[in-house]
Amino acid sequence: MTAAGFWRRYAAWSLDAAPLSILSLLLCWPWAAPAARALARDYLAMLDAAGRSLGQALADGTPLSALVAQWLADPALRAAIDAVSQSLWALLWPLLLVFVLLGAGWHALFEAGPRQATPGQCLFGLRVVDAAGARIDRGRALLRHAAGALSWLTLNIGHALVLLRPDRRALHDLLSGTAVVQDADPRAKLPPLARAWLGVQLLALWWVVAVWFGATNAALESGLNAAFGL
Repeated sequence: MTAAGFWRRYAAWSLDAAPLSILSLLLCWPWAAPAARALARDYLAMLDAAGRSLGQALADGTPLSALVAQWLADPALRAAIDAVSQSLWALLWPLLLVFVLLGAGWHALFEAGPRQATPGQCLFGLRVVDAAGARIDRGRALLRHAAGALSWLTLNIGHALVLLRPDRRALHDLLSGTAVVQDADPRAKLPPLARAWLGVQLLALWWVVAVWFGATNAALESGLNAAFGL
């Protein structure tokens, strides 16, 4: 029984999270769709307000030392930031709530099942066990899932413990008295499927960042041009 490494664990978790995320979005679609449109609208409005405010400060000859303070104190910009915060919360809280509830059932069903693993964990040769290496029950699986919130709320320091501790246990493993083990030799490389899945996520992240950067730059530039009358 070998403690599972960080990247194998992450690949399994993210593979399980994909269908749960899609199902959460489908269940929340009546609320998520208008909330997403409102967030996009408010975000672009915030960037436009930021560009206008910055452009006006530059046009007024505001010294560089006072530029940021004056920019952030702009009432229009502050109102736009508040609108984005409210829109973001309105979008995220139903999705997160449904995702957590679905995840609780998912992990309780599979980690306490005969294979001791979710589909993602099973695909990458992982199992969830108690401190003695035995199968866990559904109560402990639910406790592990609930304790996972603390690993997220610590800005992922709880997850990073897998990289720091010799036993490769995360914070939620320690709190629930569990461990994640793998069938493969600890020196074995990630399975090709795991590496491919991580590569897909990296490409998706690159695309999202590129689209976000382009939209952000365009909206800011529009606000700056409006401030200078261009």
